Amino acid sequence: MVLASIFESGVSIDFYIVLASVLFAIGAVGVMVRRNAIVLLMCIELMLNAVNLLMVAFSTYHGKGDGQVFVFFIMVVAAAEATVGLSILVMAYRNIRSTDVGIFNKLKG
Repeated sequence: MVLASIFESGVSIDFYIVLASVLFAIGAVGVMVRRNAIVLLMCIELMLNAVNLLMVAFSTYHGKGDGQVFVFFIMVVAAAEATVGLSILVMAYRNIRSTDVGIFNKLKG
């Protein structure tokens, strides 16, 4: 495994826990504060990648590949989410000429 050499070089699991926590917190604050739909999608992706980083770190730390396989499926779902989210955003922008999520309630029929 590629990441096994990282743990052997002296980087502890605590570093990965702190890094993933900071990345997840930045993404969560971005989702709560920002109003732009593109920034919201990027913050959601940042939170998913923080979880992926932590899963790979724990999987490597315990010497099992189960977490890395699960991360692959999370990445596939995240790519599909980004594709669908951006396509919905493009269609909404064509109708209302804005990416502000507060104005999306105008799309109700």
